[in-house]
Amino acid sequence: MYSRSSEPVRFERDCSAVLVPQGEVVNLPAGSVGYITQALGGSYTVFVEGNLFRIAGKDADAIGKEPPEPLQLAEGADDDAVEQLVWKQLRTCFDPEIPINVVDLGLVYTATITAHPEHAGHRLVHIDMTLTAPACGMGDILVADVRDKIEMIPTVAEADVDLVFEPPWGRHMMSEAARLETGML
Repeated sequence: MYSRSSEPVRFERDCSAVLVPQGEVVNLPAGSVGYITQALGGSYTVFVEGNLFRIAGKDADAIGKEPPEPLQLAEGADDDAVEQLVWKQLRTCFDPEIPINVVDLGLVYTATITAHPEHAGHRLVHIDMTLTAPACGMGDILVADVRDKIEMIPTVAEADVDLVFEPPWGRHMMSEAARLETGML
């Protein structure tokens, strides 16, 4: 869900949050009051006391929301089914300031799935991705979000996410819908 309006929230418990765009992890105490400015991909961007903070989906209960449902994968699913779920999960990863997922932003260059060499039935996923700007303070947070969401997929034992800057990102890498949404035609 993305809303251009703000939904008021009150923190029901202490909650770990990431300061946007600096990427610094902080603790927001119970009783803090703010507004949800973005709710996409199972995480929330909240405006509290003049700052933006990203709240992970696993902490949604702190602001009165439900955490995301566990992912399902059919018994005996093949690599193609896992790859489809990988790309679906990647589309749930959002920059806290931009209401467009990392795939449509053109930030994901590759996603490779291989069999785990030591554990039959388990997979390794390798992702090469970039940022819209190399000095983005949220880079480590986006990488961790991608890794965490891919590792939620049943049978994925590990996700390795490499941040690369070749080729450099350009708006031409965005999907047409993303360019329309941002006005970057």
